[in-house]
Amino acid sequence: MRSLATSQDFAILLADSYQRLVDESLVPPHVCVTDLARWLYAEAPFVVLAHNTEDDPRFVYANQAAQRCFEYDWDEFVTLHSRQSAEQPDREERARLLEDVRRDGYSANYRGQRIARSGRRFWIEKAVVWNLVDHHGEFRGQAATFSEWTDVPGH
Repeated sequence: MRSLATSQDFAILLADSYQRLVDESLVPPHVCVTDLARWLYAEAPFVVLAHNTEDDPRFVYANQAAQRCFEYDWDEFVTLHSRQSAEQPDREERARLLEDVRRDGYSANYRGQRIARSGRRFWIEKAVVWNLVDHHGEFRGQAATFSEWTDVPGH
């Protein structure tokens, strides 16, 4: 699965879906398309996560910023069901968000509590969650990006 970390096709799916649905660019203009996969994975100063279309979706992509934030390495991330990024009480709210995104295409300015591998709890702030839809209109999963998070006091 490591191939999605550096997959040019997957990076284009992330960036193109974001551009079409959110009507903004996911990456700064200086990043050329030939460098997109490497930049998104290794250099992006923001988190990018994606999960697949399974009934209980599993992460298929987590850039290095996401790995640092959630404290999982690549191999751990891609075996994790995405619901496990939130604790049980927060999973219903997360599921509603994902259903809204599935229906509407994307959601902006999302705030939700998440949990890192160590048990550290944090709020993700101003997140954008969007559907991954290829140029043939095929639903390929959902992705999220955010650059701000705040640790929950006392955790």
